Amino acid sequence: MTISRGFVGHHDPRAVDLPPGQHLTHGFPVLTAGPTQMIPTHEWSFTLASEDEVLRTWTWDDRAALPAEEISVDIHCVTRWTKLGTRWRGVSVDTLLAGVGSGLGYATVHSYGGYTTNLAVEDLTGGRAWLVHEYEGEPLEADHGGPARLLVPHLYLWKSAKWANRITLRRRDEPGFWETFGYHSHGDPWREERHAGD
Repeated sequence: MTISRGFVGHHDPRAVDLPPGQHLTHGFPVLTAGPTQMIPTHEWSFTLASEDEVLRTWTWDDRAALPAEEISVDIHCVTRWTKLGTRWRGVSVDTLLAGVGSGLGYATVHSYGGYTTNLAVEDLTGGRAWLVHEYEGEPLEADHGGPARLLVPHLYLWKSAKWANRITLRRRDEPGFWETFGYHSHGDPWREERHAGD
């Protein structure tokens, strides 16, 4: 894991809306499971697939033609920091899945660089997840997952895969990168689902 210099956490007793075990940060620490991926937008694509077939693929221009939403959310990292009121812009995963109707209950999110994470489809739908391309009104920087990353703010941030380029819908849940190392399969910060068995 890569951690940015200057990553310092402080417990703020006045912060009343933090999940258990979390502390407030005003910065935005950079943590990754590998090297930062540098993907030019003209080479970027995003694919929606099932276990059996490719369902749709979008180029950067295709993505730009989809309706985008402004999102203001708190984000929570499993390393115990929380950042409040972050502002993003992106395409709802509901929009990406519109009309698919596969009936498959699980998903693996893939990233440039080989990272994966697993989620239930219900955690990606119902206005709970986005493919985001802007942060605080600016194009999303590569260190934070640009040009586009998944954002699933109700779960720990490792579920919000940086440099996302594919969602594969599955019949069964399959662990992703951190889950194979003992991280919780779901990752709800309000339940402190950090590790398997929590």
